[in-house]
Amino acid sequence: MFDDVRRNKRKTFFIVFGFILIITLILYYICIAFNLSAPVAIIISLGFSILASWASYYNSDKIILSVTDARPATEEEDKKIINILDGLMISSGLSHRPKLYVVEDPQPNAFATGRNPEHSIICVTTGLLEKLEYYELEGVIAHEMAHIKNYDILLSAVVTVMVGFIVMLSDIFTRTFFYRSRKDNDRDKGNVFFMIIGLIFLILAPILGKIMQMAVSRRREFLADSTAVEFTRNPDGLISALRKLDEDPNELKVANKATENMYIVNPFRKNTDGKKKASLFSTHPSIDDRIEALQNIK
Repeated sequence: MFDDVRRNKRKTFFIVFGFILIITLILYYICIAFNLSAPVAIIISLGFSILASWASYYNSDKIILSVTDARPATEEEDKKIINILDGLMISSGLSHRPKLYVVEDPQPNAFATGRNPEHSIICVTTGLLEKLEYYELEGVIAHEMAHIKNYDILLSAVVTVMVGFIVMLSDIFTRTFFYRSRKDNDRDKGNVFFMIIGLIFLILAPILGKIMQMAVSRRREFLADSTAVEFTRNPDGLISALRKLDEDPNELKVANKATENMYIVNPFRKNTDGKKKASLFSTHPSIDDRIEALQNIK
């Protein structure tokens, strides 16, 4: 487990470095397009990318919570899930109790986020609270606590925020150069050059985003499942929960392509064709594979 924690921290460092490089390149070409000198463009783009990286690292949990429109759990409305979390604190070995949030959505799902166990958050949907039994909820919460203990939340949160930021900047970049190409007919060669670069970024940004999400390896879900069983001593609870989550027809409205890797199961229900194996670019292993792995623990 300690090797996994160190590996996650190393991955986070390289992802942050790659994020700084990509954002710097995008902003550099935007500055050049507005006729700024190369030294000024480098200073602006590098300074902004470092600042964005710092803000993403320290505020990733707040950004994600604002996107999901989550509310803090309360004793009056969410006592059962609070009791489950408190009961798992001893077996999990976590020294800091995660903050608990709830999203109003009928799809049963959950995720954990935060930059470390001291600043961790577990978020569940109302659909999860309504549709799962006590031991199934316990399995799901234990799974999310495993992500916290293994430092998966650090990697996942950083990737989620940075992927979204890269895609957004790529879109701005491309729109800027298409606008300038129409407005300025005296610089056809320059405009064509920048349009080509913009198109390259537009094509590569989703691919780079998917690669960064794949850095949050599907192996992490298997490890979190097995660690959850160590906490609960009850693989049947998590197995039953995974089946219910997989069979639910609802699609999570607050989820998007940047955040899909964070959830315990894929929040999107499109293109479900009953395949047992996950595709090459899936952010999650298949439910059948996860259940089979859990059954082998028994």
